[in-house]
Amino acid sequence: MLDLLITHARLPDGRQNVSVAVHDGKIVEVSEGLSAVQAPAHETVDAAGWLLSPPFVDPHFHMDATLSYGLPRVNASGTLLEGIALWGELKPLLTEEALVERALAYCDWAVARGLLAIRSHVDTSDPSLLPVRAMLEVKKRVASYLDLQLVAFPQDGVLRTPGGLNNLRRALDLGVDVVGGIPHFERTMADGAASVKLLCELAAERGLLVDMHCDESDDPLSRHIETLAYETHRLGLQGRVNGSHLTSMHSMDNYYVSKLIPLIAQSGVSAVANPLINITLQGRHDSYPKRRGMTRVPELMAAGVTVAFGHDCVMDPWYSLGSADMLDVAHMGLHVAQMTSQEGMRACFDAVTANAARVLHLSDYGLAPGCDASFVLLQARDVIEAIRLRPARLGVWRKGVLLARTPEQLSSLTLPGRGPTTLSPGLRA
Repeated sequence: MLDLLITHARLPDGRQNVSVAVHDGKIVEVSEGLSAVQAPAHETVDAAGWLLSPPFVDPHFHMDATLSYGLPRVNASGTLLEGIALWGELKPLLTEEALVERALAYCDWAVARGLLAIRSHVDTSDPSLLPVRAMLEVKKRVASYLDLQLVAFPQDGVLRTPGGLNNLRRALDLGVDVVGGIPHFERTMADGAASVKLLCELAAERGLLVDMHCDESDDPLSRHIETLAYETHRLGLQGRVNGSHLTSMHSMDNYYVSKLIPLIAQSGVSAVANPLINITLQGRHDSYPKRRGMTRVPELMAAGVTVAFGHDCVMDPWYSLGSADMLDVAHMGLHVAQMTSQEGMRACFDAVTANAARVLHLSDYGLAPGCDASFVLLQARDVIEAIRLRPARLGVWRKGVLLARTPEQLSSLTLPGRGPTTLSPGLRA
């Protein structure tokens, strides 16, 4: 007997009236019209024509800073550099207990919204490694319901910070998963390039993935992504390296980009844009016209580069908003990148699901036999409607276990001359 059977679901690929059969935490069958009579299960859930999706994945976040908004003060200018300075003011006040408490609260938000895998960059600049130890504790506590992947992130620059490389190595020794960097924040362009080479060599030596904050700037001459792609190819790291932000590409001339994008594609480097934060922090030195700042998402996708969207920040020194809803991220990404074709909107949904899972190298992800029975039931009929409405998560399952449930959203109207009406935000065909 099956453990769980989901019936009458729509899938992101457009299939309708689909049943998903689950046993021992795995999907064992996905077929149209399979009924509880044909496949008895301990529990059967009628999806009623709503959208069943793989869980959301956030490939770029800062969990050590989340929910710290207003501590010790508010970012008055709203700029990236004041946020970094403010984080520096906050670090001496941090405690492991408070870091863990805030991160666990955020993980609760995430699960409620169907976000079940997060890659979080963790600051390694302070020799105490307090944020690292706190996030490793969080990773251990949430392991049964959320995949948390940690990046050793030298926020103040691995070469700029005294002992920065040693701190990063120690973080990896403690169990951090991925090598990070921030080349554009080193003191010189040359130091930035040197840091990319050094950190990629460290990752190759240890057999680890790489995810660097790269060129988070409006400066078109910030070209560390070129070095990252080159080092990836030189060291044989194809498929294991990600460049995050890449906002300087928004300001580069088209001729240079026409050479750069093929280099990125050939090196197998993936890209993560952070639409909510990129559009907020970039272009701050402009009057008008004002640059959007987000990297060239459709052009990278067209070249075959795996592109995903991250949330980056939620209620921290850099960003006062956010709710762990990756559909908010996809919604902003769609608008900023002007990806309003049917194909473009579906690609934006992939950017917070399948593509993001690819960046994290998640195994057994998807809606196919053999995959983990992890999925979210959305009160929408397709992925475009999901982005439009950011609907209720009617159910969130991980490996066949129900983690969260939200009632179907209905509005009751009493309008003059029309009588009582019940309105659902989702428009089922």
